Amino acid sequence: MGILLSRDDDRVKSDTILSLGLLPDALVFGQSEVMRVVRLKVEKVAGANVPVLIRGESGTGKEVIARLIHARSPWGSGPFVKVNCPAIPGTLVESELFGYQQGAFTGASGTKPGRVEMARHGTLFLDEIAELEPGLQAKLLQLLQDGQFCPIGGQEDKQVEARVVCATNRNLEEEIRKGSFRQDLFYRINVVSIHMPSLRERAADIPLICDSLRQMYSERFDRPARPFSARKLEVLQRYHWPGNIRELENLVKRYVILGSEDVINLEATEGRAALPESPAVSGNVLSLKKVTRQAMRELEGKIIVKALQANNWNRRRAASALEISYRALLYKLKEAGLPTRGGRRNVPSGGLGDE
Repeated sequence: MGILLSRDDDRVKSDTILSLGLLPDALVFGQSEVMRVVRLKVEKVAGANVPVLIRGESGTGKEVIARLIHARSPWGSGPFVKVNCPAIPGTLVESELFGYQQGAFTGASGTKPGRVEMARHGTLFLDEIAELEPGLQAKLLQLLQDGQFCPIGGQEDKQVEARVVCATNRNLEEEIRKGSFRQDLFYRINVVSIHMPSLRERAADIPLICDSLRQMYSERFDRPARPFSARKLEVLQRYHWPGNIRELENLVKRYVILGSEDVINLEATEGRAALPESPAVSGNVLSLKKVTRQAMRELEGKIIVKALQANNWNRRRAASALEISYRALLYKLKEAGLPTRGGRRNVPSGGLGDE
């Protein structure tokens, strides 16, 4: 049985491409062989109303693939309902999924439909399904077996037709061995499995992804940005990308906003800021916590100054570009030893503003 759902999760909003709508195939799949395999599976499974399990590390684009499957299916005009399992408190997951009837519990003053019912004739996307508690796993199993569910406080089962697509960054076979995930549910959701490769497995796609993201965010932020230099692209292709495409996307976004490849030097060459020249030392042993705090403060100060420069030293616009509050920017300026009033002329000579 398949299941079809509706709206996005209103609780979890993101401005990343990993949770946006349809994207060009060139950006999603690139040109690597590992992604060619993913493309073929998506094309074959889209028209079949069977559950799909998308596996892979965080940030590899599992939600993008789920949306593509939905959009290219016969039910693409129906709703796409996302449930971010770890983002919903455990006590609320059941009511969010299956809804409740009036009087089902204290405070239930009306009837509320759950995400399953909202996904009728669409796609239900269960992100990080391994986070579901065993009791809810049993209810989900019933839904997949019979196409029926019962709201909290309800007296009768309801029928629903929807496709279920699940995603996880965990090894479900290992979770089954540990007893935290039901084996019978695994077999139900794993009719078709799609593995999303990490970005380091498809490093050849990085130049194409970078250029597509650069153009997309240049248009969105109205900030023309030059293509990456060949040397910088080599740096990006050598990096191990623990955050995968999400990490690369954030780096490109900062590059477009700040207009400098120095961001790549700071964050991608080694994947961390350089150690300060005079680290805190206890005896002959480095104090890792103090060194890390100092290095992060220096890195943060440099990025803030570049944001101020890019916005003609307008602190409110710089705060918006950095996606932090104005008050947070003032606090960080003070913490970094930078002036919180005045413009460029007040930045101390030889300070972070001169780097």
